[in-house]
Amino acid sequence: QPTVIENAKILIANTPMDTDKVKIFGARVRVDSMDKLSAIEAAEREKMRNKCDKIIKHNCNVFINRQLIYNYPEQMFADAGVAAIEHADFDGIERLAKVLGGDIVSTFDTPDAVTLGECARIEETIIGEDKLIRFSGCKGGRACSVVLRGASDQLLDEAERSMHDALCVLSQTVSSDTRTVLGGGCSETLMSVAVDELAKKTAGKKALAIEAFAKALRALPTIIANNAGYDSADLVSRMRASHYEGDNTAGLDMINGDVGNMRELGITESYKLKRQVVLSASEAAEMILRVDDIIRCAPRQREQPHM
Repeated sequence: QPTVIENAKILIANTPMDTDKVKIFGARVRVDSMDKLSAIEAAEREKMRNKCDKIIKHNCNVFINRQLIYNYPEQMFADAGVAAIEHADFDGIERLAKVLGGDIVSTFDTPDAVTLGECARIEETIIGEDKLIRFSGCKGGRACSVVLRGASDQLLDEAERSMHDALCVLSQTVSSDTRTVLGGGCSETLMSVAVDELAKKTAGKKALAIEAFAKALRALPTIIANNAGYDSADLVSRMRASHYEGDNTAGLDMINGDVGNMRELGITESYKLKRQVVLSASEAAEMILRVDDIIRCAPRQREQPHM
């Protein structure tokens, strides 16, 4: 089997590629000589050879089957220059059919009515200790696979959740609310500046609560800088000064560790997500402030050891 195939014409199928058996429970076939047994085996091989010939007549150079492909049909495909890929799960077959632009077939009597999938390159790659088959330059071109690697199951689970959340935000932004805001802590700093201005015009104890809300908004850019390993106090103060000077596009450039123009760098976030983050955090803080008292259970007394 070749490890790299260029300009692949792919036939996607869901069909058994083993010798046909009697599908009646309890049925048995008895013969009284080895010649008759060999005749049955020859008939089975002839039937499989005819099936392989029908598949080869589709003028494909790659055959992908959901079920197993046994040695005899695999050898026939190899002799005809057709690469065989077996045991693709049903979900994988469905995704492949969509991205390759081909049909999933179970019978092979009408080659002209079958649409073959197309792919610019198929190659076998090794990631870690696993062998994977990579399809690139697919006809559909609207799907991709993301391979997550980590040192433990906990890291992989967290990475998968983060990836899922990011894809959900992206789909919601594209489908429902397409508005975006500048990222890199720019939006939070803009909001904190506006809240600070409101605090200056507010009298009484309410001003303290408003100032605390503005300080909480500046916590997110601080966390971004800390996660990147930079001096958050220096970066956040410089970004805040830029905003007070009228630069409303200033944000954290974590690639260069500096304050940059978020619009020029193309760093944006979903408006719907940003609004929900602020609302959820505000509601959680309000709920905590409404708690009057906490009743704690008395600690369990430690039993004294018997002397």
